[in-house]
Amino acid sequence: MGLIKAAVGAIGSTLHDQWKEAIRCDDMPNDVLMVKKTTPNGVISNGSTVIVAPGQCAIIYDNGRIIDASAEEGVYTFDSSSTPSLFAGQFGGMFKEMWQRFTYNGASAKEQAVYFFNIKEILDNKFGTPAPVPYKDWGHPIMNARTNSYIAMSVEVKCFGKYTFKIVDPFQFMSQIAGTASVYRKSDLVEQMRSEVIGAFSNVMNSLGSDKYKIEVLELPNKTDEIKQIMDENVFDEPIRKRGIALVSFIVESLTLDDKSKEKIDNYEIGGDAYQQQGVMTGAYANAVQNAASNANGAANGFMGIGMMNMASGGAFGAVAGGNGAAPMQPQPQAAAQAQTPEQAPVEAPATPDNTNTSSWKCPKCGAENTGKFCSECGEKKEEEKTCPKCGNKLSEGSKFCPECGTKVE
Repeated sequence: MGLIKAAVGAIGSTLHDQWKEAIRCDDMPNDVLMVKKTTPNGVISNGSTVIVAPGQCAIIYDNGRIIDASAEEGVYTFDSSSTPSLFAGQFGGMFKEMWQRFTYNGASAKEQAVYFFNIKEILDNKFGTPAPVPYKDWGHPIMNARTNSYIAMSVEVKCFGKYTFKIVDPFQFMSQIAGTASVYRKSDLVEQMRSEVIGAFSNVMNSLGSDKYKIEVLELPNKTDEIKQIMDENVFDEPIRKRGIALVSFIVESLTLDDKSKEKIDNYEIGGDAYQQQGVMTGAYANAVQNAASNANGAANGFMGIGMMNMASGGAFGAVAGGNGAAPMQPQPQAAAQAQTPEQAPVEAPATPDNTNTSSWKCPKCGAENTGKFCSECGEKKEEEKTCPKCGNKLSEGSKFCPECGTKVE
């Protein structure tokens, strides 16, 4: 029992009158994946014709088993007395393998039909990430203070695009999802596939941001070939393949950064080298906090010193340490000058009396030599000398009036 290919032009000859039924599926648009065709009584008469159009695969179903199939366009005669004779077209080897072991439990006692499959590329299937997806952007590397090496900037993106697919294993498609439905449409499958495509795409993005590829986030829409290659190599679309379907093409049409990621990249572009040193600044700040907390002479004094250090840096330490949502470090005049090499450093302006103290003093608490207003070891504040605002005479501690001119001291 099977199909025998009819002679070319026989459909228009006198043989046409001998065919009891002509089973065909004239219209299989982009949204139709499988169509069942049979006779009014559910039995295909011996000598009936089966017409397979371009882009179609026809499977002869008889009482719960597959008896023949063809993916080669043409006109065929159904011969109930012959063994499977064709198994033609691109699925020939697969047809032979599946013939005897493909069955349906609970099939009716007497039912024959021809199932036509749309094996063309199914177009215009949209996908989009419902929430931002994490990505390691090597287009904007930053310094890691612990390893003294560059790492990728962490950003989050939303991607939107299209993919195409086609049925590559009609037997698997029929047994896994379509069954013996009269019509199986793309709409019955596409929502599930969209979720699985997004999952596969997220895995691909993790690979593109790895040390192996180091793809810049803004270049993702141009990496169509790489995306498909990684997906195939790692079989990220395995749930889709198990249904007899294969993804053919995958295109990212648009990419959107979330607000925080936009801010990161904008500040990176504006800040330049200062932003790239963020990791070093963060490490220095963390070490200072740890040392202050373990200071035997008093954590409060140590943290006071950190506060002065943050003020001296123009708030750079505090901005970097903010981490969660804090604005990235902007280049400060003093910090930028210190980061430059001697050849690049500009001539420093004369220090003002308000922010510079060049005289050294000995800390009365720990004995360390210092030049600033606070001890660099224990954070003790320098004792300021009290002088008369009128005559400049040195005053002793607690004096309310100058002993030389009598001026009241506030």
